[in-house]
Amino acid sequence: MSQRPTGRQPRPVATWFKLAAAAAAVAAVATVTLPAAPALAERAPSSMSVMTPAAGIAARTDRRPVAGGVYDPKVGTTFITWGGQFEDNYIQAYDHRGATWSAPVRVGDGGNDSHNYPTIVQADDGHLLVFRGLHNTELRVARSNRAHSIDGGWTDTVIPQGLGATYPMPFKAADGAIFVFIRETARDFDERYPTDFRPMKYVRSADNGLTWQSSEQLTGDRWNIAPQERPDNMNEIYVGQLRYEPAAPGRPERVGIVYTLAGGGPEGHLHDRYHKNVYYTYFTPADLRFHAADGQDLGTRIDDPEQERYLKIADTALQTVNPRSPDYISLVGSVAGRAPFVVWTQLDAAGAVHDHTAVYTPWGWRSAELATGVRVKDMERVDPLTWRVYATDEAATSGISTYLLSPGVGWRPESVIPTPKAVQRIEVVGGYRDPARILATGASSARDVSVADGDIYVAGRP
Repeated sequence: MSQRPTGRQPRPVATWFKLAAAAAAVAAVATVTLPAAPALAERAPSSMSVMTPAAGIAARTDRRPVAGGVYDPKVGTTFITWGGQFEDNYIQAYDHRGATWSAPVRVGDGGNDSHNYPTIVQADDGHLLVFRGLHNTELRVARSNRAHSIDGGWTDTVIPQGLGATYPMPFKAADGAIFVFIRETARDFDERYPTDFRPMKYVRSADNGLTWQSSEQLTGDRWNIAPQERPDNMNEIYVGQLRYEPAAPGRPERVGIVYTLAGGGPEGHLHDRYHKNVYYTYFTPADLRFHAADGQDLGTRIDDPEQERYLKIADTALQTVNPRSPDYISLVGSVAGRAPFVVWTQLDAAGAVHDHTAVYTPWGWRSAELATGVRVKDMERVDPLTWRVYATDEAATSGISTYLLSPGVGWRPESVIPTPKAVQRIEVVGGYRDPARILATGASSARDVSVADGDIYVAGRP
């Protein structure tokens, strides 16, 4: 049986004051429209340098900005993952002591599908776990046979509890438990459901990835974020990003999640025809519960009435010209480790790109437009109030632009990281150590993953 909340509990006054302190500057100006970024040429060169661990062998990928790489402090090595020809999964290692890259190591078959990209975490026993969801069918994990190393072979297995998996998003909790959030195409296993019902669920391992339990086994809920039977047929979940945040004083560890809806809209039950709205929730691994931004306990499952009442940030209209707006990628973080904020991209009727942000204050969500012509890719915390956003510019043929964002207060251009070719995806490396701070997948010349001519870049401060 689903573990549902017993009722809306008011937030303690002290908690509201803590949120207010974190967001005081935000609330005053968060409703203004921030100035758009200046032209690309006006930005300063970046202090970050670029390495090319692999050239001309990356395929197109649909990976979200989650778990592209991880730094292992025990052996002073950064591990990155990416999809090559046919989206086969590869891993490479950067030895910080010798400043050298390994050759790519193939760890899994990508099934000729851009959805089947790799994501990585490192278990507490040192073994590397590379996940991929074979689009709408199964969840697989490749486990390194040697701890702290990509050498010595890999063991590739199916996680049966991940039936129907797409878009694997893993993280490791403070107690070492490993979670992988995935989306299930429910109709492929039960024809009673329409094709545009694609809810979220997760699997968890408490023994370093050797055995797994499904969220249904843990909570009794078949799915965990599952809007059903909406009259607008927007029953698919597209998580733009999830972000693990360790515990802070007065707050448990949590995972921020930002997502949009998709579906057939007025045309009936169709897969990913339209996108609509932006939502935020956070998940607490210790008790397997979801929450609204104000701390409201939503239990172990979110349904449509709850998401509409407690989680909606932006109510966007269905577009016929650019139907997949908001974009697939959106970003999530927090101000001072407390007040959550999100960043997302929308397209207007002319096809122009507009970036928006919203930050939660004790007076509700406050939103603003950040810029035009910029596609946000990932971000990292700079200080308690500031984040660095990595993006690509629509007018540029190559390079990575960086911006400094103080949610609701300021957005300003910082620099340009030059790259030899165009960049498609960017992920900040987990626990990074410079010069391997971000992983950037170069754009392939074709949508067909049998063509793999993109570069793999890694950038950071020298």
